[in-house]
Amino acid sequence: MSVTPEDIYRLVDATWPPASIRDLGGFRIREGQGGGNRVSAATAEAPVSAAEIAAAEDAMRALRQTPLFMIRHHDRALDQALDDLGYTIKDPVTAYAAPVDRLMQDLPPPVTTFEVWPWLAIQREIWEAGGIGEARLAVMDRVEGAKTTILGRTDDRPAATAFVAMSGDLGMIHAIEVHPRFRRRGLGARLLQAAARWTARQGGQHLCLLVTQANQPANGLYASIGMTPVGHYHYRIHPGQQGHD
Repeated sequence: MSVTPEDIYRLVDATWPPASIRDLGGFRIREGQGGGNRVSAATAEAPVSAAEIAAAEDAMRALRQTPLFMIRHHDRALDQALDDLGYTIKDPVTAYAAPVDRLMQDLPPPVTTFEVWPWLAIQREIWEAGGIGEARLAVMDRVEGAKTTILGRTDDRPAATAFVAMSGDLGMIHAIEVHPRFRRRGLGARLLQAAARWTARQGGQHLCLLVTQANQPANGLYASIGMTPVGHYHYRIHPGQQGHD
């Protein structure tokens, strides 16, 4: 079985859910409550008109969010329409996936990673140091079904953390954060290996993740441990729009 872009889109909503979702015309409107692009962007679920784009903008402003649209591989017409309206591209993203068996060929050494739920105070501190605050922790809380966090240690000290959740037979890892003092020690790979092991125990076949294309070190890491790009998307945002997220 291979992971498709459509699998990724469904997986994101299941493992990193917005506070609410409602359909408006041809759009799906997400209420992010400050949880970031993934939970705040509107998506087109059918061909849309200029009037529906305007209605979607109004709906997002009503949620105190800057109008933001997620552009997937089949959204070319919407992409062009937003470009014509002055929207610019924001944060192109690559989705990666790998069979869990591949990632588990090299497992982290004993007592270097731990599965923890709910998260510990030290994990919150590591996330906060990387800009992952209460709004994103609230996203993790909202996930239904199997989920956990991974705590990474080095030199007998907590040093890294991540969140992983399941949907069907796919796992997705989010909020990977290594404390600045402990970077370049292989902790990112250890978190992924531990997440793959947890995913396998839940009956999962693949582990997936999302990363901005601008994050070259992370893209290099994921490729080096055998993860494969399975899709791309980007956001469109109007530089003159004002809002809150």
